[in-house]
Amino acid sequence: MTKKENKPQLNKYVRFSGIAIQMGGTIYLGSILGEWLDGKYPNPNQMYVKICTLAAVFIAMYSVIRQVTNLSNND
Repeated sequence: MTKKENKPQLNKYVRFSGIAIQMGGTIYLGSILGEWLDGKYPNPNQMYVKICTLAAVFIAMYSVIRQVTNLSNND
């Protein structure tokens, strides 16, 4: 295996690592938004944290599926 053959494979690993970091960041920011909303508009069940975190998970999953599909179509 030459260096030219190894470089595209390494590029894919870097892209997938970036996707994972982006997914974690999206979910983290969703939970932070929910905590802020719960602080501003208190409720007994912390519903804003739950709703915002769940919405962030769905957004992150949609983003991951779209990016992986684009990577698959480009190859």
